[in-house]
Amino acid sequence: MAFTALKKLFVQSTLALGFLGAAVSAQAWEPTKTVEFVVPAGTGGGADQMARLIQNIIAKNNLMKQSMVVVNKSGGSGAEGFLEVKGAKGDPHKIIITLSNLFTTPLATGVPFSYRDLTPVSMMALDQFVLWVNAEAPYKTPKDFIAAVKAAGPGKMKMGGTGSRQEDQIITVALEKQTGTKFTYIPYKGGGEIAVQLVGKHIDASVNNPIEAVEHWRGGKLRPLCVFDDERIPLKDKVTTDMSWNDIPSCKQSGVDVDYLMLRGIFMAGGVTADQTKYYVDLMAKVRETPEWKDFMKRGAFNTTTMTGENYRKWVEKEEGRHRQLMQEAGFIAK
Repeated sequence: MAFTALKKLFVQSTLALGFLGAAVSAQAWEPTKTVEFVVPAGTGGGADQMARLIQNIIAKNNLMKQSMVVVNKSGGSGAEGFLEVKGAKGDPHKIIITLSNLFTTPLATGVPFSYRDLTPVSMMALDQFVLWVNAEAPYKTPKDFIAAVKAAGPGKMKMGGTGSRQEDQIITVALEKQTGTKFTYIPYKGGGEIAVQLVGKHIDASVNNPIEAVEHWRGGKLRPLCVFDDERIPLKDKVTTDMSWNDIPSCKQSGVDVDYLMLRGIFMAGGVTADQTKYYVDLMAKVRETPEWKDFMKRGAFNTTTMTGENYRKWVEKEEGRHRQLMQEAGFIAK
């Protein structure tokens, strides 16, 4: 009797372990083919740089068995990329990196897309904006610059930015309203191109992200006047021979009460499973722990806030409402 009971217990335990193993196996989803990483912006800009860094980190550290390819789809201020991922509902082999054009593009264009068509994965960081001028320009402070814009007359000074009715132009309009100035806004496909245009003096200023202009600043070609935030960037290591990011005053400190932080986030298509989403949540967490990522965050002066899950979804929902208000005030909502 004792042997029979022991044998029965062994069989039951084996079956239970088998079922448990099957359940774990079913949960452990991973890609079975190349993952397409969509960038709804041009090459050379902040989103493109971040996506390609993530791709390189994953490959270098063997964080994923399958390969990952970055694809730029910048048409329609990113609408091309968003519509592609929206149309890939249920496909776990397509992810997208988003800027705040996640909100601004559908509001400005009326394109049939919403953040609700995607699945939130991970907020990777928040990005700052800096008021940049050419290093040979005579103005050294925001006050000097604003005075020069007013003296030149309405529309005489050119402000370069990524896209139309997007983050850069929203900041430009807020700057105009705050200071009583008027720029001619020149849209470009990406921040890398904008920085080159400012170095070449084809525009008078930009509100580029740090990562998009830092090399030109380090090379003595561009000058930062202020960062569009309530506080200074906390990084105190020298970027140039005499300045760190922390040496740049906030625009608010400089009398220009305009602040704006931009999303750098990862999403999947809609209709994917919780296990598939978890795979990318875990993958991006591994990316953020690498020395390469931490160095990039430092070089680009990013705000390193991260979120996943319900907190991320609620943050996105709130930001969509904030952008709707900002764009209504700027007159950028599609009729």
